[in-house]
Amino acid sequence: MKFNLDKILAAFGNIRAMERTHVDNHTEDIINSITDDAFAISEKNVLYASTKELGGFHYVITIIVGAFKIKTMKGANLNIEGNDFNLDLKSDMDEFQSDHSNVSNRFITRIDFQIEKEDVEKFDKARINTLKLTAKKHNIIFKTLK
Repeated sequence: MKFNLDKILAAFGNIRAMERTHVDNHTEDIINSITDDAFAISEKNVLYASTKELGGFHYVITIIVGAFKIKTMKGANLNIEGNDFNLDLKSDMDEFQSDHSNVSNRFITRIDFQIEKEDVEKFDKARINTLKLTAKKHNIIFKTLK
């Protein structure tokens, strides 16, 4: 029988163990709630992405799972290079951070990018070659999975 020491310590009121257990459950729930197929892949990360319309505004919702770890208040940019177009999207919020999972030893980062209504149709795996995420000192190039 396998015991999780953090769960036992958390049951006895250990604050640090409670925090570790909470973060693990939270990040694992995020990973398990991803309904989209993987959109693109880099050397150490997987990008899940889809477009959504909320309140008349259009967004590219991205979730990055892997080694990418960030905490920033300066936002991010997503450059999308397609067959016959190039889009440069800015993150919806300037402040975001990665969540860590001790269980799987990976990070989960959600970043929403604003996109114009007329550009939504261009956001298609078949039309996109690469996506370049730029945030802080990170430059990650993703290749679409076709």
